[in-house]
Amino acid sequence: MKHLLVAAAVTAGVWLATTAWADPFLFDSGDPDGLVGALSQPAGSEKFETETADDFILTETTSIAQATITGLIVPSGTPLASIGNVEVEVYHVFPTHSDVGRTSGPPKFSTAQVPTRVNSPADVEIDDATRDGSLGTLAFTPSLVNPRFSVGNTVVTGINELPDSTTLGDGPETGEVVQIAITFTPPILLPPDHYFFRPEVQVAGGDFLYLSAPRPIVAPGTPFTRDLQAWIRNSDLAPDWLRIGTDIIGGTPAPTFNMTFSLAGETLPQAGTPGLANCQGESLSALAHQFGGLHAAASALGFPSVKALQQSFGAFCEQ
Repeated sequence: MKHLLVAAAVTAGVWLATTAWADPFLFDSGDPDGLVGALSQPAGSEKFETETADDFILTETTSIAQATITGLIVPSGTPLASIGNVEVEVYHVFPTHSDVGRTSGPPKFSTAQVPTRVNSPADVEIDDATRDGSLGTLAFTPSLVNPRFSVGNTVVTGINELPDSTTLGDGPETGEVVQIAITFTPPILLPPDHYFFRPEVQVAGGDFLYLSAPRPIVAPGTPFTRDLQAWIRNSDLAPDWLRIGTDIIGGTPAPTFNMTFSLAGETLPQAGTPGLANCQGESLSALAHQFGGLHAAASALGFPSVKALQQSFGAFCEQ
């Protein structure tokens, strides 16, 4: 470790006069379309923990510093102050981080609980990418977007294993649209890959219904190829997931949904490759070059210190 840090410091000194450059990263799934609201919140007195996830793609190593999520707070009149916590997890796409042996195998990878796991989130999250307001690893600010908004359908309690997975949804709902701005402390570091983003919002005396966005993505969103539909599960269904549209709401043809969120940060195209011996040294040297020094890199990426930057890249390289 000491040799890596010395090498990075020397490199930073050599490149200190280099003009800093960066390539911003921005992903936006678009605006709410009013079609569905899906529960995504921790366990409460009357409900299981319920997770709703939608996908995004990174083409280069990326430091994600900020996010927004948009949802419906119900019942109407629930104050913003009732939002007590936000937690974010990131998942690989199945079969990574998943027990394939408990499925039927190709082509469907079904289980006793769900018809397929193809293109679902993984069984478990990426540990190093989890951020939780109650633990001080993210900060969040909710704001009221619309005091009265209705969705045509919801998925709240009707999340059932086979053969009862198709419930047609839990029906329409009206509430307040809130957008929650999130800052990750520290930022989330991820190598290029296809991922699912899963937020949970704790609402005292109410529910957070994550709002759907158009699929395929339309302006002002950021379209990408291989855009997968949103999935949901509760703690009773885990580690499996169900497709909100295809499996739960159903129909001919069944609808498919994206969810309303955005991500922002910086791409780090010269970062090292996780799992390789030189990953951390290569990454820190690249950051010094890209930003004109490690202090400048930490500041630009949203890390509180060079030490925090080094620690995060240590964890990143061990993935």
